[in-house]
Amino acid sequence: MSSQIDHLLNEDRRFAPDGAFAADAVGTAELYEKASQDRVAFWGEQARELLHWHTPFTEVLDWTNPPFATWFGDGELNVAYNCLDRHVEAGNGDRVALLWEGEQGDERRVTYAELTDEVKRLANVLEGLGIGQGDRVAIYLPMIPEAIAAMLAVARIGAIHSVVFGGFSADGLRSRIDDAGAKLVITADGGYRKGKVSPLKPAVDMALADRNGSGVQESVEHVLVVRRGGNEVEWNDERDVWWHDVVPAASANHTAQPFPSENPLFILYTSGTTGKPKGILHTSGGYLTQATFTNRNVHDIHPETDIFWCTADIGWITGHTYVTYGPLANGATQVLYEGTPDTPHPGRWWEIVEKYGVTILYTAPTAIRSFMKIGRAIPAKFDLSSLRLLGSVGEPINPEAWMWYREIIGATTTPIVDTWWQTETGAIMISALPGVTETKPGSAQVPLPGISVDVVDENGAPVGDGNGGLLVITEPWPSMLRGIWGDPERYKETYWDKFAEQGYYFAGDGARLDEDGDVWLLGRVDDVMNVSGHRLSTTEIESALVGNEAVAEAAVVGASDETTGQAVAAFVIIKQSYLAAHSPDGLAQSLRAWVGEQIGPIARPRDVYIVEELPKTRSGKIMRRLLRDVAEGREVGDTTTLADTAVMSVISAQVR
Repeated sequence: MSSQIDHLLNEDRRFAPDGAFAADAVGTAELYEKASQDRVAFWGEQARELLHWHTPFTEVLDWTNPPFATWFGDGELNVAYNCLDRHVEAGNGDRVALLWEGEQGDERRVTYAELTDEVKRLANVLEGLGIGQGDRVAIYLPMIPEAIAAMLAVARIGAIHSVVFGGFSADGLRSRIDDAGAKLVITADGGYRKGKVSPLKPAVDMALADRNGSGVQESVEHVLVVRRGGNEVEWNDERDVWWHDVVPAASANHTAQPFPSENPLFILYTSGTTGKPKGILHTSGGYLTQATFTNRNVHDIHPETDIFWCTADIGWITGHTYVTYGPLANGATQVLYEGTPDTPHPGRWWEIVEKYGVTILYTAPTAIRSFMKIGRAIPAKFDLSSLRLLGSVGEPINPEAWMWYREIIGATTTPIVDTWWQTETGAIMISALPGVTETKPGSAQVPLPGISVDVVDENGAPVGDGNGGLLVITEPWPSMLRGIWGDPERYKETYWDKFAEQGYYFAGDGARLDEDGDVWLLGRVDDVMNVSGHRLSTTEIESALVGNEAVAEAAVVGASDETTGQAVAAFVIIKQSYLAAHSPDGLAQSLRAWVGEQIGPIARPRDVYIVEELPKTRSGKIMRRLLRDVAEGREVGDTTTLADTAVMSVISAQVR
């Protein structure tokens, strides 16, 4: 990657670890020392300390057939036992596992004993429906406690879950059911979203409808349905089963059997360049080790006192690792929220933080920037003093959003951990360690203990400090993906072929090492634009835009241009306080000039569109391909993964 992007951020603010925080922090500098002495032995020690093994392992890592790894290969464990039973057996059954808040304001407090009981009953139901080790179960549920129970019950019996985000259409659900060959679908009649019931069971019915001519063999035998929305649904007596009819009536006696460490745990589908989603496969022992370790140390989990809230949906990897598996394996108490941040009012999240005394908040930069747009007056109405740690996840966070997060939500003192990882990595790879790391607004910072990454050029040579290039992972890690479901060749081609000679995993992200060796993420390599032969990062230009005091949020894409090859197109949300005093045309022109001043004339956007919203998934990621469609005058593509499918119609109307 060209050095043109090396000046991404001229950020010189630094925040040393707070002494009082450091004194009680879980993660310590000694972790780095131990890992540097023997990385593999370090992970073996973590696995033994953090998890219960029914059969202890004797070999930590087998890397004799790269890129196919085996971690703790001769060990056996039960993932659900580690998340539930052992806490109850240790006398913590009365500790609250889930503080569930429905969008309508209804609530449930689910203890570890109660969740264990529910999972055991459900495990018996699943086995009664013919589900066993290795079978695939599709889960298509809203953010309700039953969703967590479903994942854990599937894991408990050694089956494999494939959680499908509730915003996917029937076609999206069908393709994932077909690829996994699921025998069972667990869904709900509907769930609440933006004040209304969003139906789910009808989408399942459509996905499983007549497939004559589809060439696909029907695999689903049953559909287990939770009653949540109260909406009317069609019923197939031979196939459909109500959760409330069978789970409460089932036996709560169920022994968690051990399974091999490499027993598949879940398939999670992520977008592929071919248009066919990739089924990312994760297994049990290595994944749970790193999920537990990173949640404990990066999020500084103190199970006896903390209230943890990761705002992600379980349909995404963040919801797997830091809603279900990491926090529960650590015995933590966490908030689970069904709805959207702005329903029924824009302060809903801060109301929840105040209500439950949330101490650790982990969310997406896009959510933070959305709150910036509304202004500080909304969070100022609520008592956020319980917060002692903030985290960001999902995409690079620009320095101004980082600072707003710290100052407005964290009262200028709360430390922030900005984390980099992927669906494929399974758990956090790069992050500050609170209490140890001097933080820099906008930097992902350093690889965690036991993780080895580098930034290299196109030939795989390290670029060195002060330079930009391609982010690679140079050594296997416990929570790494074990392949793409049913397609090992695609796995090798997608992630390993580019640097096959060096044996590096290529993450697909650009990055920069600063003079201290800290990592600054530049976003996906396919989000790097080539303007008149100059390679420019979308993240770089977005950071410049958000650095303007009028801008709340920005998304930049490269649009085809006859003259320059690609041109910069920026979609910008203006803070409400600036809208009344300035015309859109005037703002657009001033922002074009601003980018030119901050980065250089080559980065000046050809077009700046002032919009009210940006297209985001429910996990908070901006769907830039849809903005590229608008910028290039094409028909807008599939919008089914968006949190608000109507937003593209609004954007298209605004830019005409």
